[in-house]
Amino acid sequence: MLENSTHVHQGAFDPSASSFSHGADNDKEQNGDVKMTETKSKASNLKHSYTIPCTSQFRDRVSKLADRKKVNVADLARSVLLMVSDADISDFADPGDPDPQDRETVILKSGPSKGRPWRRKPRLQVRMAPGYDALFIRKALNLALHMEEGKAQVRIDTPETIEQRQREIERIRKEAQEAAQTEQKNHQLPETVEELERLQAIVSVLSFEPLRDGVQDRSDALHILGFPPRTYPSRMELRARFRMLATIHHPDGKYGSHERMSQLNQAMEVLRYAS
Repeated sequence: MLENSTHVHQGAFDPSASSFSHGADNDKEQNGDVKMTETKSKASNLKHSYTIPCTSQFRDRVSKLADRKKVNVADLARSVLLMVSDADISDFADPGDPDPQDRETVILKSGPSKGRPWRRKPRLQVRMAPGYDALFIRKALNLALHMEEGKAQVRIDTPETIEQRQREIERIRKEAQEAAQTEQKNHQLPETVEELERLQAIVSVLSFEPLRDGVQDRSDALHILGFPPRTYPSRMELRARFRMLATIHHPDGKYGSHERMSQLNQAMEVLRYAS
């Protein structure tokens, strides 16, 4: 989705260069997969702890990216949320939940089982403003990875660039229309029409009249394949003639015929056993 100020496409990403102020940013309208549980307030210092289930590989890649940028995972998510529309984030690819075999082992720190190991789904813990859906945050983090890898970027559109892009689209559309009209005119040229008529005449000559009782003997088979009676074409000649006629009479073709194709197959069967 293209907005007046930002859009996602090809390029690079540097969340550490972004501003994560707690100023009075306007709330973005939520679309797609975004589920709002309460009104978001960008100016509020209230934070909510999100548990984001994900694959071990995704968790490690996001953690390493945060370390390289000297920020935390929440900063990565917030940078995308501030720069990209909610609709674009919702439409972005979801890296998915972990497989049943993909688990991490942690030591419980409290409760009756304190000190015992526990296998659980890999996850990322993110503290940020309340009101987001875990899937939405996971998509935002995936978008951050793609931006870092140069597979997506934020593009700033101005009225001038939007107008320029619209002119380019109109130019391409006009060229496509002109090309289609030129091709249509070429099909109406005398030499083209003459060639089509010649090919249609060849097809009509090669289109044999199907035998009413089917292929009964060797003479019928030779007739179907276009050989004179009492001749003995080689196997190579028979196969070449069959392939040529099958190309014309195959039911999937423009001049196809189920009946003619069936008799071509019968003719080859008869000649195979008669030779």
